[in-house]
Amino acid sequence: MATDKNNLIVYCEYEDGKVADVSLELLTKGRTLADKLGIKLEAVVAGDKLKDIEKQVFPYGVDRIYKVEDHRLYPYTSLPHSSILINLFKEIEPRIAFMGATAIGRDLGPRVSSALHSGLTADCTALEIGDHKDAKTGTEYKDLLLHIRPAFGGNIVATIVNPDCRPQMATVREGVMKKEVKDSNYTGEVIDLDVNKYTSPEDYVVEVIDRHIEKSKVNLKGAPVVVAGGYGVGSKENFDLLAKLADVLGGEVGASRAAVDAGWVDHDRQIGQTGVTVRPKLYIACGISGQIQHIAGMQDSSIIISINSDPEAPINTIADYVITGKMEDVVPKLIKYYKKNSK
Repeated sequence: MATDKNNLIVYCEYEDGKVADVSLELLTKGRTLADKLGIKLEAVVAGDKLKDIEKQVFPYGVDRIYKVEDHRLYPYTSLPHSSILINLFKEIEPRIAFMGATAIGRDLGPRVSSALHSGLTADCTALEIGDHKDAKTGTEYKDLLLHIRPAFGGNIVATIVNPDCRPQMATVREGVMKKEVKDSNYTGEVIDLDVNKYTSPEDYVVEVIDRHIEKSKVNLKGAPVVVAGGYGVGSKENFDLLAKLADVLGGEVGASRAAVDAGWVDHDRQIGQTGVTVRPKLYIACGISGQIQHIAGMQDSSIIISINSDPEAPINTIADYVITGKMEDVVPKLIKYYKKNSK
């Protein structure tokens, strides 16, 4: 077992022989932060049939992977996975730990952080390394993890620090961080852990008898063009107009939370902090005011076009092009002229 401690570790989710995208995104970010701190990047994966899983994670700059393989660990259940992380973290004492803000991460993260009394920041939109000075005591802390996320209903962007407790834990939604291979030939150390050392028989009292996973029919993340509508679209019928524009441009329809809450469009099309994060080549925002939570989910789009009747809408400040006018007038013209000029 490795003796060096104080590293950065990512819990990797594993389904159907594939490491989840959100885990690879966190490894990419983890590699950058580990380099900044001069520490190692580690990964931990628990499940069944983990043969050669290291080949999927090493290219992202992983220095060490901990594998816990047992047929009882798949599909995921709370108790054994929690026990593995809690007991492993007590042993290796990581400085920082990341996991995806998925159904699994939202269950696992709080269990681990409360058992270790470490605290956890959920749904971070950015992660950086920086210094912090305690205003009360005057104590200065160097090289802390800065957890950045909108707070108070999105009215402020908060930077949260954890000066004293370890590990510094954060969860991040899929798509928030970029996934990038560091070096396809990168190799690290593989450590196989004995499942019985880290879990107890009582951890297996719950057994999954049957599972039904419905794949999302909407592929917002992979769409090159996203036509998104907000509360300013005004009705479900007007969303049909956005669907026509998206169809013509070969894209997908997205929405702000206000439009989803109004019942005009399904939740799986919601973009923003409480929805999907997208990075299309073209993002057309129709009737979207541009609340901070929505902007967090689309600000990295290559080109942003805002169509809004309010020239002062906050989204206009980040848009590359602004069309001031009613969506009902502008969108049919976009469809008409695109069809005319793309033949």
